[in-house]
Amino acid sequence: MSAEAISESSTLSDFWAGAKLGFPVMVASAPFGVLFGALAVDNGMTVGEATLMSAAIYGGASQMVGIELFGQKIAPWLVVLSIFAVNFRHVLYSASIGRKLSHWPLAQQAAGYFLLTDPLFAEAERKAESGEKVGFAWYAGMGLAIYVSWVFMSWLGATFGRLIPDTHALGIDFLLPIYFLGLVMGFRKRPMWLPVVIASAIASVVAYRTIGSPWHVSVGAAAGILLAAVMPVRSNKVEVGPGAQEGAEL
Repeated sequence: MSAEAISESSTLSDFWAGAKLGFPVMVASAPFGVLFGALAVDNGMTVGEATLMSAAIYGGASQMVGIELFGQKIAPWLVVLSIFAVNFRHVLYSASIGRKLSHWPLAQQAAGYFLLTDPLFAEAERKAESGEKVGFAWYAGMGLAIYVSWVFMSWLGATFGRLIPDTHALGIDFLLPIYFLGLVMGFRKRPMWLPVVIASAIASVVAYRTIGSPWHVSVGAAAGILLAAVMPVRSNKVEVGPGAQEGAEL
């Protein structure tokens, strides 16, 4: 087998490995894609407009916020600010993951940032922490699986959503929160994980009760970041003095 064929086989293998990781996310996010499509049509959008919004914006929760605010007597800057509040975490994701994607060509980096989602960020971080290189084929496999599923489910909800009188009655809207909880637990071995999670959770709940949604998302994230910034990081390295070194050699 030629080197080119081996490289092509490896790229395809990496792509499908990423796509397999995207499958649980597809299942967990499917009800929300259907819900968005149904709500978009109920708020005056056509099936094509709802599908295009998912394909072009690909914002998940921010799309939900957008369709609730569009058409109301709200200043445009407030709509933009509200959507930014929901998506602010992606600015942080991009700053962190940018170092792992810096070896990609510019066009691939642009595609990578467009496909960036919470689970994709978590899996890429996990892959980098284990010493593996975050390759474009693997990244695209997972990213495209989630993206195509989201757009398709949005179309499905927009087309047939009116046949479901109450989407929440299906009882499957708990899947995504459980999946996100699993992502958070995956980072539990990191330094200061528990204090940061507790601070973010408390700040988010307080913000939700006081200033409401969607601001609680950004407030919770900011609280966790501030705590992580002010708390010293414990070093795993053990400082060994001359006397201790001599004792170790005996």
